[in-house]
Amino acid sequence: MSKEKEMIEMIQKHMPKSSMQLNKLFQSDAEIIDFHGKKLVYSIDEFSEEDMFRYEDPYILGWNMAVGTISDIYACGGTPEYYAHSITVNHSCSFEYVEQLAMGISDVLKKTGTFFIGGDISYADVWRYTGSIIGILNDKPILRKGSKINDDIFISGEIGSGNIEAALKLYSDYLLSQNNKNVFILRNKEADLIRQYCNCCIDTSDGVYRALTTISDINKTGYELRGLPYRSDGILLADSLNLPKEMLFVGECGEYELLFTIDKEKSEVFLENAAEKNLKFYKIGEVREKGIKQLHTDNQVIDLGAYHLNARDYQDKKAYLKDILEFLIIEKQEPSL
Repeated sequence: MSKEKEMIEMIQKHMPKSSMQLNKLFQSDAEIIDFHGKKLVYSIDEFSEEDMFRYEDPYILGWNMAVGTISDIYACGGTPEYYAHSITVNHSCSFEYVEQLAMGISDVLKKTGTFFIGGDISYADVWRYTGSIIGILNDKPILRKGSKINDDIFISGEIGSGNIEAALKLYSDYLLSQNNKNVFILRNKEADLIRQYCNCCIDTSDGVYRALTTISDINKTGYELRGLPYRSDGILLADSLNLPKEMLFVGECGEYELLFTIDKEKSEVFLENAAEKNLKFYKIGEVREKGIKQLHTDNQVIDLGAYHLNARDYQDKKAYLKDILEFLIIEKQEPSL
């Protein structure tokens, strides 16, 4: 168990619980509350230097953080309604910078029909942002629990945006261009269709590998993956840094896509419905028995059951990346299964 998970469990055991809360710890992306007969979903997220977002473009920073905050509501099958936040900016930030940040947040709220209800702003030596969102559930909630062996595993978009963002920040001294505008995609339309078919859902806020691990642990299952849809610029970036493309999958800076499982016999109808709505999803694998965690890549099979690294257990991010690299190099040298 990671240090972060242990700490969450320790905090939770001291807190008073409401009989109106319908989800258990770690069971869903958002908290589910029965409020006078109406089901509400609630989530709160903090963003800081830990998330490795570049902050030179305040509009994109605001957009990406708002997308990240709202994503939990979509993963739970809800519709966002009310949004609040707390902004901490450093003392050098200009009025214009904060205005552009606010405009990025505002555009996400307008596109999702979400109302801003207030917040707070303060100053410190380092920036932080906390987004808080309340949504409603018109149907049963979608949990992280519910996948079954042989379910198909899908993702709502390409893999790597968050880790591309982190690489552009961490390796800026080695990269020729910093003009990559890395904008997270809002998956509100996709969420409407996903909730009609999926057995479970989670967003990839901590990366695709971590999302799959969470789903597997909760459902006591495994997975077999192949044909991962990496972003093409992510592959080029990995090549330029002489890193394996699988780091885009394993790294824990997420892209806030929706990862979900569907009964195999429903997958074809789901994809036909998606095509009619001009929506694109990627099948990335199948749910397997507990203990099987395989990634098929480049005529190799990487055994992810032997992988136990957690980003938040590291103070030095480059030490974390070094350990990932060593794991992948060793696995890729092993004979293919």
